[in-house]
Amino acid sequence: MNKLIAMLLLAFVGLSACANKLPSKEEIMDKMVLTNAYLMKKWPDPGVNVITNRERPSNLWTRAVYYEGLMALYALNPDQKYYDYAVTWGEAHNWGLRNGVETRHADNHCAGQTYLDLYEMDAQPERIRDIKASIDLMMETEKIDDWDWIDALQMAMPVFAKLSVITGDQSYSQRMYDMYMDTKVAQGLWNPEDQLWWRDKDFLPPYQEPNGEDCYWSRGNGWVVAALVRVLEILPEDDPHRDEYQNTLLQMLEALVPLQREDGFWSVSLHDPSHFEGPETSGTALFVYGMAWCVNQGLLKEKKYKPIITKAWNAMVNDAVHPNGFLGYLQGTGKEPKDGQPVTYTSKPDFEDYGLGCFLLAGSEVYRMAK
Repeated sequence: MNKLIAMLLLAFVGLSACANKLPSKEEIMDKMVLTNAYLMKKWPDPGVNVITNRERPSNLWTRAVYYEGLMALYALNPDQKYYDYAVTWGEAHNWGLRNGVETRHADNHCAGQTYLDLYEMDAQPERIRDIKASIDLMMETEKIDDWDWIDALQMAMPVFAKLSVITGDQSYSQRMYDMYMDTKVAQGLWNPEDQLWWRDKDFLPPYQEPNGEDCYWSRGNGWVVAALVRVLEILPEDDPHRDEYQNTLLQMLEALVPLQREDGFWSVSLHDPSHFEGPETSGTALFVYGMAWCVNQGLLKEKKYKPIITKAWNAMVNDAVHPNGFLGYLQGTGKEPKDGQPVTYTSKPDFEDYGLGCFLLAGSEVYRMAK
């Protein structure tokens, strides 16, 4: 009996050690390839319309976020089929935007992120035509309050930043800053006290979660983390507003540290984990993406943040990724903790693609951290 107990204790210690250790690069890549293969198999033709509660073209924001992740995977694993899959998607839509070039909606601009990435790889003018035309129409006006929900920052800010770099015209990056600051300050969606963002005006005080705390939606704050990371990656070091983006990102990540759950995930409601309690993959992945990127850039101390990142990454790959690559614990589309519920290991969200995009973005930076 004593021998059996000793063996069980050793096994438990071994499992705990594995849970606290960052996997190898090969293991991380295997999970990225597995989850991506699941979606590519499910959608062999990336141009077909997406049908959920209604039919939508596949250049909508959910699929565009997936392609952000695919481009991050391709940068580490330049498999031709990944590039071809992205190009086929762009060609299927004639490199156009949902609702046309007249759209000012950030969700519709999100596809432009991958169009611009592919343009940089192969400067075919049609790849940049519509996204540039749409942003140029916005630039012809003085209106800067379009981004009245924080998800918009991730969907559109990288487009403005990339256009600024590609064209050499800093008016794009300046307009991006003006719109970002309108969201942050004029609309008041940033709370400097808690260093987190309210999703939109519907959640400004006196709105409260059941426990009396402010409502900070996990994925919404994750979108802002991703927006700031991607903008910092794109902009030159001498951009006049770089400090604003970097400081806000670091403040957010610091605020997220004590909010991590014991199981490694973050809850859908950051300040009220009992409100629709349980793990959630998309917000967790976006926080991992931001933290790992900052560690890799020397902006955060590895000694402090690597255990947090490791715990979260291992939680996702061990508890959320199914053997076939399906991602569990993924909240469906919405704007607050109650949307897309229930969120479980086997629950299927209305859209699966954006969750995979978040996971691939996280994996790309965790991969760079691994030895």
